[in-house]
Amino acid sequence: MTRSPAPLPSPERRRHLREAASLTQAQVARRIGVTRGTVRAWESGRTTPRGPGREAYADLLTSLTRTVATVKTAKAAKAAKAAKAAKTVKADKVTNTQETAPPTRMTVSPHEQPAPPAATAAPVGLTPAQAFDALYAFCAPALVRQTYLLSGRRELARESVERAFQLAWQRWPEVAVDPDPAGWVRATAYEYALSPWHRFRPRYRHPEPPPADASDRALLDTLLTLPAPYRRTLLLYDGVGLDLPETAAETEASTPAAAGRLLHARAAVAARLPGLAKPAELHRRLAEVASAQRLRAAGPPAVRAGGERRARFWTRAAIAVTVAIIGATALTVRTAPTRYEPPVPAGETVQGVPRRAAPGTLSGKELKLRAKLRSGIQHGPQRLIPLPG
Repeated sequence: MTRSPAPLPSPERRRHLREAASLTQAQVARRIGVTRGTVRAWESGRTTPRGPGREAYADLLTSLTRTVATVKTAKAAKAAKAAKAAKTVKADKVTNTQETAPPTRMTVSPHEQPAPPAATAAPVGLTPAQAFDALYAFCAPALVRQTYLLSGRRELARESVERAFQLAWQRWPEVAVDPDPAGWVRATAYEYALSPWHRFRPRYRHPEPPPADASDRALLDTLLTLPAPYRRTLLLYDGVGLDLPETAAETEASTPAAAGRLLHARAAVAARLPGLAKPAELHRRLAEVASAQRLRAAGPPAVRAGGERRARFWTRAAIAVTVAIIGATALTVRTAPTRYEPPVPAGETVQGVPRRAAPGTLSGKELKLRAKLRSGIQHGPQRLIPLPG
């Protein structure tokens, strides 16, 4: 008899339990033995846990539920104790105010002091545009330099970052609540910069001028000879500074696969540039090469305006295509025949018909027949009566 799989809470509840336990998606992925992207897909509802990973995930969520319940119980008890202490302090203050003697001081431990009212300490929130501008100002300069190392093109690096932030602005409700919005934008920019379709664009068929410094040019050429997944793994780990599980999750690979790519990329760089065999020296040189280029990104308002224009364009294009399809369908319904009309069959060759004789000299028999016909009655009804032999 097989055991039915353990039920799982909703995707929102899974994310709430993880955040209540102060765990990151990478930490949950390490405990279960999957990638961070898999955990993110489970929490967003895009995929459903299956197999051994489902059982481990269900056990982890059960333990997190118990932990959260225990913490809530402890907090409730602590709040009740704090409220009781606050009432005691308030009663002592009222009593001491009514007496003529100086009031007595009562010491309350820091853990028992009630929290200040939320209304008096409510922070002023940012608007979506202000939050987007803050994220752009924080991430865009470094992200342009990273995409330049990834693609080797200055204009493509700037375009990739702008397209990534335009997409983030279109999906801002989703990006704003993401645990790592900078990582969301970085992954989108990397995907756009590494797209193979750029090779068919006229403006990207010819290479750009290389860096002026010979050592910078050699390092950039070495990076561009690596396969795209290896180059991206090397940049994330040795350039950006992510740890191995986060690098594996962002590149959508397992941790062993990411480690293998990293070692292969380091070996390839060390083979062509022996001075960069040490990871610390490689990290320093990557930062120097990226910083030596004059890479500028547009301002946040321009990026937001560009994203809105692009969204309006595609919305209008979709409406136009929909209207065209509806019009073509209506025209087809209006002009289509209402009954079946059999098709006209193709012509066939008729066999056995004698050939048409060509005009020429009459034979003797034909001449006798003609003379006989001419000697007979030419007019009148008698011509229709046959004569005896």
